[in-house]
Amino acid sequence: MRKPPARQRPRSKAFRSAAWLIAVLLTATVTSACGVAELKFSEEINMGDMSHHAGAHDGHAHDGHTSGGQASQADAVSCADMTEAPSDAPVNRFELTAARTKVKLGNGKSAQAWTYDGTTPGPELRVREGDRVVVKLSNQDIDDGVTIHWHGVVLPCSQDGVPGVTQDVVKPGESYTYEFIARHPGTYWYHSHQMSSEQAKRGLIGRLVVEPKTRTFDYDRDYAVTLQKLNDRIFLTNGQADGLQLDAKPGETVRLRLINSTNEVQWMGVAGADFKVVSIDGQDLNEPGPLTGDWVPVGGQRYDLLLTMPDRGQVHVYSREQEKLRVALGEGGAPPKLDPKGKTFDFTAYGVPKEDGITPDMHFDREYNLVLGPITINGKRFHEIPPIVVKEGEWIKVRLEHKLGGPHPMHLHGHVFKILTKNGKPLTGSPIYADSVLLFMGDVYEIAFQANNPGLWMEHCHNLEHASAGMTMMVNYEGVTTPYRVGTRSGNIPD
Repeated sequence: MRKPPARQRPRSKAFRSAAWLIAVLLTATVTSACGVAELKFSEEINMGDMSHHAGAHDGHAHDGHTSGGQASQADAVSCADMTEAPSDAPVNRFELTAARTKVKLGNGKSAQAWTYDGTTPGPELRVREGDRVVVKLSNQDIDDGVTIHWHGVVLPCSQDGVPGVTQDVVKPGESYTYEFIARHPGTYWYHSHQMSSEQAKRGLIGRLVVEPKTRTFDYDRDYAVTLQKLNDRIFLTNGQADGLQLDAKPGETVRLRLINSTNEVQWMGVAGADFKVVSIDGQDLNEPGPLTGDWVPVGGQRYDLLLTMPDRGQVHVYSREQEKLRVALGEGGAPPKLDPKGKTFDFTAYGVPKEDGITPDMHFDREYNLVLGPITINGKRFHEIPPIVVKEGEWIKVRLEHKLGGPHPMHLHGHVFKILTKNGKPLTGSPIYADSVLLFMGDVYEIAFQANNPGLWMEHCHNLEHASAGMTMMVNYEGVTTPYRVGTRSGNIPD
């Protein structure tokens, strides 16, 4: 994708005034049409009680299942009771304290931030596949309360960190302990899901890496890197304002785990070496091939890159849009910059196919259509959006169509889905399994997942400004309830 040409400077005061008036009118029209000015959280919302939406979704059901509603109250199971069963798995214990902190930016300057354990990003948590992860979260002084959502991790409903759905917000002086098995190796991250559009950008984020028992790919060094926009104005790479320097020797192979915590799409390039995309959203690709000069669009996602250091000189990995988001690997001279108009990485035809039985024309128990506007799903926002209702064991197909607005990285909690098609065409390369899919205007994707993790799960745009404006809905399992409530009464605000 090429950048649009720079706009020319207006040539007269009258021209500037007319342009300003048009912009104001257009903004007012869009705001009115989208209802942004009127969006307010209700006093109390039960996100598990969607019986009033029964049959109202844009989709259909098969095999006699109803498309909405809940099982009888006597048969209902609470999300709060869905916890990790005892086991003899090795235990990794962590303690994280959320607090207001002044952080150093690595360039002689500092900034106010909200942090986990005094840093942003917070401590990198590294565990092994199969480990039991136990994290005690304490809130020192974040007035509106905090949580931790384990982004991309498949875990029990009660541990998902969504205030008003899976828990109450953790208020100042309180604590909450999360516990889950790290069943799936890969690159993940964590962030507060309380008022996340504000709290994540203020610094309440961190990295989680689940190392595999057996490696799919060989590498000498393994780095995880967070791309961040602190306080919505300071670009940081692992907390450093002037980019990040990492050790790597000539001939060494490096796995670089890129986590984009910003709301914007970052087009990432690798200068100085060929590379492979070996994992998307923590899910390994099948036989990925070498890439040269490709720009990789990363929107609220995780992309793992694999590269081998050249005999001399550095390798630079950086964002085309914001070069302060950059990593320099190795020593020596800097490589030439990439062509900003170079080709775009296309995951739909990358790698080698692998049969898994999940196809666009297989039988699905339910199918849903989601049409994305600037901040809406099917023309509605937040709890007004009918949920995707599923029953355990079912196969679900969701068609996502982006009709209007900026990029939407759509993220599903608690599940991994397969991307089936893009713009009506099946993928021809490696199977792509993910928990987020990035849509640009005009894109149409079909995704599929099995309802194999009972609970109440969010599906939302991970441009968190869009989510806070209402681009958030639920995937609800029949017969699952919650004792928690979203709204101004409880103070649980899970945007």
